Amino acid sequence: MVARLVIAAPSSGSGKTTVATGLMAAFVAAGLSVSPHKVGPDYIDPGYHSLATGRPGRNLDPYMCGTELMAPLFAHGAAGCDLAVVEGVMGLYDGAAGAGELASTAQVAKLLRAPVVLVVDASSQSRSVAALVHGFASWDPQVRIGGVILNKVGSDRHEELLREALEESGVPVLGVLRRAPAVSTPSRHLGLVPVAERRGDAVDAVAAMAEQVRRGCDLEGLLGLARSAPRLDGAAWDPEAACGEPFPTGTSPAQRPLVAVAGGPAFTFSYAEHTELLTAVGADVVTFDPLRDEQLPDGTSGLVIGGGFPEVYAPELSANEPLRKDVAELAHSGAPVAAECAGLLYLARSLDGQPMCGVLDAEARMADRLTLGYREAVAVGDSVLASAGTRMRGHEFHRTVVEPAAGAAPAWGMHRPERRVEGFVQQGVHASYLHTHWASGPGIARRFVERCTR
Repeated sequence: MVARLVIAAPSSGSGKTTVATGLMAAFVAAGLSVSPHKVGPDYIDPGYHSLATGRPGRNLDPYMCGTELMAPLFAHGAAGCDLAVVEGVMGLYDGAAGAGELASTAQVAKLLRAPVVLVVDASSQSRSVAALVHGFASWDPQVRIGGVILNKVGSDRHEELLREALEESGVPVLGVLRRAPAVSTPSRHLGLVPVAERRGDAVDAVAAMAEQVRRGCDLEGLLGLARSAPRLDGAAWDPEAACGEPFPTGTSPAQRPLVAVAGGPAFTFSYAEHTELLTAVGADVVTFDPLRDEQLPDGTSGLVIGGGFPEVYAPELSANEPLRKDVAELAHSGAPVAAECAGLLYLARSLDGQPMCGVLDAEARMADRLTLGYREAVAVGDSVLASAGTRMRGHEFHRTVVEPAAGAAPAWGMHRPERRVEGFVQQGVHASYLHTHWASGPGIARRFVERCTR
């Protein structure tokens, strides 16, 4: 049984990431192996979690993966660890719009049978904090709020008033954190700047978070709360069992198809389970950096280009003409290419006027409006990822537009929140704005690798 805590808050901006990341790093420094998790589709926070723990940051998303996979995916990621820390999303009870508790931190806490620590921004309140905490603790009797961490506390006197008020709530104070500019992390149009783009500064920021948490929180009390979580029933998720037997491609590198996966600062959005599924099916997975590498890995038979921030690096991506040509040649050969969001932009003719790979007959540019939210989609036709009619749930998160919005053969027909077609399917290319989690449809990885073996 893995000890576990869910770090939640009344609303976004309360300091969940600071507290969760700081706790992870502080417990690692104390000699524990810590498994990091994030509720929802967020790609950026898990990067900080990974930096704090030395382990892959993993997402728990009931909307995209289904409630039945939450405990198995958690158990898979936390196997062999002393402690798991799960950072929530938005406010504790906020989930998918119009879907009740679905995809909320509260729902995930209940599915994991995990105690919740509520992080409260106390900067503009004193006695009212007790009413706030009481309301959150009593709203759903199945959600166990085991303690509160008071964030952005201004002074000793302020702390004294807050503690006095919370004595009446019955919820123990497990930490008090003062305002600390050193632990802040820079943001831009899609949230925090990813770790890969500010590695040195990020290391310092995580160290500052760990020190603030170590000095301000009751680590023994938090660990005791985590260890009070009851046993989780059921087996851990297994990528090999999920996608069936691997293809009979042999065991030597020469016999296994090589799937190249884009990485580096421009392409930081990925789920660890995707690589695990590709490997389980029989592929060798190699990461390359489109900002630095001038050719795809030798022997590449399939290409995966996930999300990220190519708009930030458009000049550098464009300047790497040898790799752009290599990608275009692979795509035009009919090899399987799966591109999500940033990958879609990279395959276009241009991005903000900078030449890209030219695989898709489309232009991409930055836009004023943020496109954000869960989506329900169905595959319009057959592709390297799915057969026609395959239903998937996914997530969009971008501030760019592609014109035209879809090719002659679109990838997805969207059914939520509005009906439209989106993306491109041509030869072996499947390119779309839709982020998907392959654990919800492991046949995707099997289909993709099968195409790579042809």
